[in-house]
Amino acid sequence: MRFLVGQVTGGSAVFLVSGHNAINLTERDPSIGSDLMGIIMAGMNSTDIESRAAGATAVPLASIKPALPIISPGMIMCLGLNYVDHIKEGGYDIPEYPVFFMRGNKSLMPAGAPMIRPLCSEQLDYEAELMIIIGKGGKRISESDALNHVFGYTIFNDGSVREYQRKTHQWTAGKNFDSTGAIGPIVVTSDELPAGGEGLKIESRVGDEILQSASTSDMMWSVARTIAAISEFATLSSGDLIAMGTPPGVGHAKNPPRWLLDGETIEVEIEGIGICANPIVDEIDG
Repeated sequence: MRFLVGQVTGGSAVFLVSGHNAINLTERDPSIGSDLMGIIMAGMNSTDIESRAAGATAVPLASIKPALPIISPGMIMCLGLNYVDHIKEGGYDIPEYPVFFMRGNKSLMPAGAPMIRPLCSEQLDYEAELMIIIGKGGKRISESDALNHVFGYTIFNDGSVREYQRKTHQWTAGKNFDSTGAIGPIVVTSDELPAGGEGLKIESRVGDEILQSASTSDMMWSVARTIAAISEFATLSSGDLIAMGTPPGVGHAKNPPRWLLDGETIEVEIEGIGICANPIVDEIDG
């Protein structure tokens, strides 16, 4: 199934997407709530959802302004250096253990919202990524069982301020500027995609300029291995988000570097999921 969380009067609502139209499930059943947590926590299946959508009037998908699919995730874990060619273009050694870093909620924004280029640096970069939404939590999850813990997949653009990412060995600063991590708009349940989201074309672009183009099969650490690795040290909970790293072609590795500019629109597309598009807007002083 395909979902979109969209803005409505007084907050947000969960929509069931079918083609170019969508049905407001929250309006049909207020217990679903304002984001996907209601569906996840209730363990609703396709029959449950379809029964709530039956007979409802659909609205054009294009008329819905996206909101975050999970409004307040408990954990936003990001995987760096997960595509070999991206590791090489950044001048890093190939790691023997996944490179993890975390984002805070204020760094996130939905698809369609402005991605803010900060006043303090012009080095705003893009990173096309597959993102996991955890359905069932757990600790010490085995790799063989890990995919049973996935609710669905969406798109993430890990906007990175490279100048600040490189100020220390830790990447926290460059990865946590306000409104630089775009999520959504569509969430696709795991049964609708290949196992682990493998074999999907992933691409970023500005207009006709293709910036990155690769396949999720090129990931060193699969979705299952990543979930297993994270759950060795952290308890995963329903609604947690995991970003799976970016393929080669990022701006800082180009010659000359290709930073995002005010007035551009950056798009990330993943086969079978959709497009996450965000305008780039310079931060306003004060």
